[in-house]
Amino acid sequence: MTTPAADRRPRRPHLHRAASDRPYFSADGEAYLAQTTLRELKKSRPLRVLSEEDFAHWQTYGYVVVREAVPAEAARRLLDFTWDFQGLDPERPDSWYEDRPFRSALDRQLHVYGFVEAYHHQLLWDNRQAQRVYDAFVDVWDCEELWVTLDRLNLNPPNVRNRDRALIDARERGFDIELHWDIDTTLGVPPQRVQGIIALNDTRPETGGFQCDPELFRRFEEWKLGQPADRDPLRPAVDRAEFPVVRPELHPGDLLIWNGLLAHGVARNVSADGVRAVQYLSMMPALEEHERLRKSRVDSWRHLRTPRWNRTLVGDPVLHESKRYPTAELTGLGSRLLGLTSWKDAGQAAAAPARTAAVPAGPADPAVASAASAQSGEPACAASA
Repeated sequence: MTTPAADRRPRRPHLHRAASDRPYFSADGEAYLAQTTLRELKKSRPLRVLSEEDFAHWQTYGYVVVREAVPAEAARRLLDFTWDFQGLDPERPDSWYEDRPFRSALDRQLHVYGFVEAYHHQLLWDNRQAQRVYDAFVDVWDCEELWVTLDRLNLNPPNVRNRDRALIDARERGFDIELHWDIDTTLGVPPQRVQGIIALNDTRPETGGFQCDPELFRRFEEWKLGQPADRDPLRPAVDRAEFPVVRPELHPGDLLIWNGLLAHGVARNVSADGVRAVQYLSMMPALEEHERLRKSRVDSWRHLRTPRWNRTLVGDPVLHESKRYPTAELTGLGSRLLGLTSWKDAGQAAAAPARTAAVPAGPADPAVASAASAQSGEPACAASA
């Protein structure tokens, strides 16, 4: 007998167990349920990269900076690639604002925010499979079996002309690029989420970039008790004198990791001719039993396809990366961080130097404009720092 539609209960997403001894569960490889929150986690493994003071800062204030997680020269090479990929001349600011057609409202927003739709170049993968980067995420998750996010770059010139944030309609509630949370903070049991960026150049106060509210993170449980029941779950309404917003100083190659419960955002670039440039890079417990997700990740790497894990990833509008360069080569560690090789395979060490042979890249994905325009209009977390 068919159940009447009115009596059907919403189907709960299936939670997959991560391939780790510490119990982490996730439906999508972004947000995780855990027995212990990351801010209360007691380490079972020795720290690899973070000092005791670093780890205490991470748990108290919601973020930590790992200095020169990749060599500064590697960051500068990736910055050069970021300019070249977009056909922009770092010495000619007028080139930063050349008009181009936009496929959707989302496409226009991503241009204003400075997102660069490259996901699989070798330089991106070199940073993803850097041992020091991996070890830092092992420290915060207390888990060795991780997957790396297939994410993009950001190159944010001064926010003027066709990159002026005034071109994006303001909203009273929900996502705000200036300051927001990445998860619903009104949930009784909020999920655990971790994000990160690698700086490709020096931060400067006038070029904006990552900012956060560490004092709100520290006092969150106390603060929320005085908030109305209908408060915005994504946008904090705080007195910035009491809960000051800070901008951590970053240099080329520095890795900044933050907790999803840390209110954060991107300050606008008010400089005359400076840019803010980063690579988005995070790691999460590996969902090896989620075969559909694992296969999608491997196919995205192998054929240089636009990753499907976030609806704001739209692919380059001019020349898709699959038509520009070959599939990146992976180390033994990189193969596991992708999901090509299982962490349960004891045949190789996690840091094995051997590379996985690349295969010829496939054709570009079909246009994704229709999918992008169908989304809700709120850039997700991947488009927010």
